[in-house]
Amino acid sequence: MKLKRNSTCGKMSYTELEHGYQGLKRTRPSFYIGDDGEGGASLRTTKTRLLLGAMADFPQIPEVYISDADCIAEPYWLMMGDLTDGGEDDDEGSGKGGLMGGMGVDDGEDSGGDEGGSGGSDVSKQVVVGVCAMAKKSQSKPMNEILTRLQEFEYLKIVVFPEEEPVEDWPICDCLISFHSKGFPLDKAIQYSNLRHPFIINNLHMQYDIQDRRKVYSILEKEGIEIPRYAVLDRDSPDPKDHELVESEDHVEVNGVVFNKPFVEKPVSAEDHNIYIYYPTSAGGGSQRLFRKIGSRSSVYSPESRVRKTGSFIYEDFMPTDGTDVKVYTVGPDYAHAEARKSPALDGKVERDSEGKEIRYPVILSNAEKLISRKVCLAFKQTVCGFDLLRANGKSFVCDVNGFSFVKNSNKYYDDCAKILGNMILRELAPTLHIPWSVPFQLDDPPIVPTTFGKMMELRCVVAVIRHGDRTPKQKMKVEVRHPKFFEIFEKYDGYKDGHVKLKRPKQLQEILDIARSLLSEIQHRAADPEIEEKQGKLEQLKSVLEMYGHFSGINRKVQMKYQPRGRPRGSSSDDGF
Repeated sequence: MKLKRNSTCGKMSYTELEHGYQGLKRTRPSFYIGDDGEGGASLRTTKTRLLLGAMADFPQIPEVYISDADCIAEPYWLMMGDLTDGGEDDDEGSGKGGLMGGMGVDDGEDSGGDEGGSGGSDVSKQVVVGVCAMAKKSQSKPMNEILTRLQEFEYLKIVVFPEEEPVEDWPICDCLISFHSKGFPLDKAIQYSNLRHPFIINNLHMQYDIQDRRKVYSILEKEGIEIPRYAVLDRDSPDPKDHELVESEDHVEVNGVVFNKPFVEKPVSAEDHNIYIYYPTSAGGGSQRLFRKIGSRSSVYSPESRVRKTGSFIYEDFMPTDGTDVKVYTVGPDYAHAEARKSPALDGKVERDSEGKEIRYPVILSNAEKLISRKVCLAFKQTVCGFDLLRANGKSFVCDVNGFSFVKNSNKYYDDCAKILGNMILRELAPTLHIPWSVPFQLDDPPIVPTTFGKMMELRCVVAVIRHGDRTPKQKMKVEVRHPKFFEIFEKYDGYKDGHVKLKRPKQLQEILDIARSLLSEIQHRAADPEIEEKQGKLEQLKSVLEMYGHFSGINRKVQMKYQPRGRPRGSSSDDGF
């Protein structure tokens, strides 16, 4: 049913409008106001007829369209002064994603209000956030961590879209979180967006550009973001100038641009992760072939030095980093979380911890890198976005943009991400809640003292103290002795009590030196046992060391005697050297 001013309703006075408004406040029916398929606003009621009009604050009274439960009203114009129970001033109630009183309300049959006009519950007054992604992504642990925290917002309701349902059967939502991954029908999500016009977190059309590395580099160049020097070999282009390739032993020439080895060869499709790095002959030649992690491997070495002859590729300079890649994760233009991992170009072995997770290290971004993060987020219109940074030659280069990505195993990130997204959604769709804009605290410098963030303590930094290996090696000599004079010394200093004795004092060392001199003197006069003669070289070394510096002082010399009743055990240290 549709009524206009010239119908049976006639022209309504201010008193009649006020009376209808007071009746509306008393009944408080369940309602939902959002966008229809044609881009206009629609008003839906469940078993309750609503009478809406303009307040006296405005000079003109607009046309009012009324609908019952069996039909949908046509686009309307509605201005409200004070329509909330709290008496706060509302913003305009129409437009894309507009919500009455700053909130969307589910329009289900059981959402509140019956024939008798019973009041709806506050729980039903929620902004519906739809999650549209492949089940593998929407049900992943990081996504569940973020969604669980989003549900802690009183006015947010999370709905995960069924993967196989047609667009028309997808739930109506006020805000849409949707992102592409392998196998995801992006055109289906765009079709839904055109039909329902929700508030979009990550721009859907730009996700097509992210799938093409050529477009990614073109956008980065337009934004003035540093990228490696590159050239595109487009074998799909009908223009022969777009796929000119001249290959030599240590360089390639792509469309007139020369790249000396080492250089990087990337497929133009961002879905293809088979990236090759070619080495010069001076470094042994061959290539390192990178791929998505399989078990504990992320790349393998190949002796093949020739570039691929089929397919379209981007060729770029190899950036000499310190063996790490920096992964940056944005949540809006003003927040970025960064981590470093071992570069797969090193040896291809993935470093994992005791729980089997890839080891990553916290990174503090410079001011220039924070600006890059902001530019990437805004240029690709992706609120939640991940990209790769290469730190080389004193600069930071963006080499890849991944689109919707989130950090794994970081409660701090989960808390920050949920807080930012929740505030962003409510500020856009429920402005009358007057939510203050606060960005989670990010460290510019490492904390001096341990700090607790979020609900759980989290390791934020690892400090390693490494001792260098440049030192003078110990000069030691081992020799087996059986002469009674050594046993006398051993017994004199209670060696039998513990089975060994250490002699460090000058008097003790002098006694050992006297024994060595005495035995060497016997050997010279041919009065020594044959066994002692065999040890002549060792005794001379012992005498030489003990006679060093002309006196015994400090802690640089000692003699250790250990009792071996069955002789020296086999497989012990060599007798050679000090």
